[in-house]
Amino acid sequence: MYANINRQDLVEAAADCLGRAQIALPPWVEERISKASLEEKNPVARSNLQAMLDNLRIAREQEVPICQDTGLAVFHLEIGQQCSIKFDVNSALAEAVRLATRKVPLRPNAVDPISRKNTGDNTGPGVPWIMTEVIEGETVRITAFPKGAGSENMSVVGMLNPADDPLDFVVREVAKRAANACPPLFLGIGIGGTFDEAAALAKRALLREPKEGPLEMGLLSRINALGIGPMGLGGSNTALGIRIETACCHTASLPVAVNFQCWANRSASALVREDGWIVS
Repeated sequence: MYANINRQDLVEAAADCLGRAQIALPPWVEERISKASLEEKNPVARSNLQAMLDNLRIAREQEVPICQDTGLAVFHLEIGQQCSIKFDVNSALAEAVRLATRKVPLRPNAVDPISRKNTGDNTGPGVPWIMTEVIEGETVRITAFPKGAGSENMSVVGMLNPADDPLDFVVREVAKRAANACPPLFLGIGIGGTFDEAAALAKRALLREPKEGPLEMGLLSRINALGIGPMGLGGSNTALGIRIETACCHTASLPVAVNFQCWANRSASALVREDGWIVS
């Protein structure tokens, strides 16, 4: 027995997710910023963190985007094996982006990479970018993950020598780039796979709250010891969370990707079922 997914439900759910992601951060993100503001000793850094919290409060109260850069739309779909989808998901999600662009509203950010002509509605070839994962079940879980240019421009993939230390590479790149990525940061790190898989792992790593193990905690400590701090003006909170995802790689390769995410780590999810959709 298959669950029939309705196109309009997916459109409405995706547009809603994209809108909610722009206006309010996931609670765990705001909690980490708040905790950092209480623990930070540097007065300039503490002032910057408090300004971020004020920004979040105002965005919520006035229902306006947290940041003027409303990003490019990225969607992650977890599709249940028992789902029946009899429509073009790409066109449905493009419609959702156009809907959210008008409704929120969102700044038109999508441009042709050669002519630099703006498409005007945040859609176009390859936009929105859609990541999919097949899971057990009969629902589609959709997560909107708008990605701004400031932090994305600092992201990097390195094809390392297998004898290199991937964590040393991460620390070096963060030291060079963090100040321009609107810190404090959330870092998604992909180690292994192929060139493109490492980047995808790093992007996916940002979709969930970090559950730092010993590897992540050691790396977080090294990065915060850099003293770059909020907005690059000094302090003990250069990064607020790190998640590492790995995949097996070729014996002669060691791809490492670092996806930088600014303090406004935006995402929102919904669950689409046969009988409609709900906020997740």
